[in-house]
Amino acid sequence: MNILSKYALITGATSGIGYELAKLFAADGYNLVIVARDEQELEKKAVEFKIHGIDVRYIAQDLFDPGNAFAVYEEVKSLKIPIEVLVNDAGQGVYGLFSETDIDRELDIIDLNVSSLVILTKLFLKEMLTRNSGKILNVASIASKSPGPWQSVYHGTKAFVLSFTEAIREELKDTGISVTALMPGVTDTDFFNKADMLESKAVQDKSAMADPADVARDGYEALMAGKDKVVSGLKNKVQVAMGNLMPDSSLAHQIAEQQKPAGDEE
Repeated sequence: MNILSKYALITGATSGIGYELAKLFAADGYNLVIVARDEQELEKKAVEFKIHGIDVRYIAQDLFDPGNAFAVYEEVKSLKIPIEVLVNDAGQGVYGLFSETDIDRELDIIDLNVSSLVILTKLFLKEMLTRNSGKILNVASIASKSPGPWQSVYHGTKAFVLSFTEAIREELKDTGISVTALMPGVTDTDFFNKADMLESKAVQDKSAMADPADVARDGYEALMAGKDKVVSGLKNKVQVAMGNLMPDSSLAHQIAEQQKPAGDEE
């Protein structure tokens, strides 16, 4: 086991940004607790991360059910593993007009993106407070800064994540615990496939998508520096800055144009 004996727990750790974050923690000598739904993928990734000489535990749980977030905590507690860093990366979206999308799927997404994130943050934060030490990284999105036609529920959940992160950061400002929000833009992961979003104009140009490794590096460095939030990528920084100057109605229209199906005209 690594002599540091510091553990980072990462949800959504088998693919995309979560996987790239896990690689960074492993390379820096953090022991890992990785969480995802697919046990076989978790086993593969655990073998890969152990190359760095660290201890890796994995927990197969489906965080679409918030009850499983409590189960993750209880399993970690039973292992007597102190979590120094919590990374809430697991998240999904669904694409389409709100009037036409499936409400059950949307409620699952709210549970994953919001409820499970809040539960894990609450439970592990309480333990961090007893030690007065710890870091939390919540993966939000630049979607948190704008209304999101064609992805209304996803944008809404990420707005919650950003607001929630900033609020508890302020509550914790006089402690040894920092909370950071990572805000990526369009990134080359499986997110868009899972969201049934491949027809969207926003994802037609794969060359314009960010590399998840670069996004993870931005988030990792911001977390380690104790920053409140980081927008990953210059283009996304400009987009957020311009959006802050626009009326919400104009911003919603702009996002609708960016995200509607390719080939659709006004």
